[in-house]
Amino acid sequence: MKPTTILKLLASVLGAGALLSAHAATTLTVYTALEADQIKAYQAEFEKSNPDIEIKWVRDSTGIVTAKLLAEKANPKADVIWGLAASSLAILDKEGMLTPYAPKNLSNIEAKYRSPANPPAWVGMDVWGSAICFNTVEAQKQGLPKPTSWADLTKPIYAGKIVMPHPASSGTGYLDVTAWIQMMGEDKAWAYMDALHKNIGQYTHSGSKPCKSAATGEFPIGIAFEYRAVKTKKEGAPIDIILPSEGLGWDLEATAIVKGTKNLDAAKRLADFSASKDAMMQYEKNFAVLAVPGIAKPDPLLPADYEKRLTKNDFAWTSSNRDRILTEWSKRYESKAEKKQ
Repeated sequence: MKPTTILKLLASVLGAGALLSAHAATTLTVYTALEADQIKAYQAEFEKSNPDIEIKWVRDSTGIVTAKLLAEKANPKADVIWGLAASSLAILDKEGMLTPYAPKNLSNIEAKYRSPANPPAWVGMDVWGSAICFNTVEAQKQGLPKPTSWADLTKPIYAGKIVMPHPASSGTGYLDVTAWIQMMGEDKAWAYMDALHKNIGQYTHSGSKPCKSAATGEFPIGIAFEYRAVKTKKEGAPIDIILPSEGLGWDLEATAIVKGTKNLDAAKRLADFSASKDAMMQYEKNFAVLAVPGIAKPDPLLPADYEKRLTKNDFAWTSSNRDRILTEWSKRYESKAEKKQ
């Protein structure tokens, strides 16, 4: 056989091998409630060190993703959950739907920002907390004073002026409701929400939408969360960011491996990345409090003591009482819920 023929055959074999290798990339189905404008950057950073893993995203709001995972319990479709509320992951853990795993950087994760089990069922990424978006231009037009507390939002002057996330659909809505109950106690919290309901124009199925509505002036006041409030203000919206004086409800975005995944090794690599410094550097661009201390930088739009303003939050309680709380909430307030698309 001629040398040139041998070289051609070798090149053909190598080419076929490369083609097979390209098609051998592992595809991870990742369920998430991350904001759409965060996903692209997070994925790009992950792929730098994991070019052989492709991510197929399934994204929706927290409540919808949680319901979807629970509905698929007998036949899971997801491999990994990357960016879902810890309160939701606690429910999935209780249902035996997660594979405990200790990522490589676990020792650097603050204990309060991961599940208490060893190895943990889920590991935190970043904290998001309550904030109010207040449109200063519309407020001036309508003669609305600037609220400074949760209590202020029940004043009659704000009737029909407030929009808030629906707690069954939105993790932000649920963290607000559970924060009020934990801060005030059951009876006072439901009385507070009864009074607040009189001033609500609409309950949305997105945690971001209330701040967007405030930014456009559709509603002058939006109960939202600090990431969306800060981003919206930096984009030039005429809003003030209000952190209510009584304290801020909060939750964690966290990562977990779904029990039964057929791509366990790749899933572990994603969990390792999510807890890594490289990932935290990405989360830091969006959030003021991270699961790994010492990385987040102060944001000029948030107070230096932001983390200290977060209320006490019992994830075990919020997860075990979720159905009861949402049933009661819906019975009282569903009449003002945004129609689902």
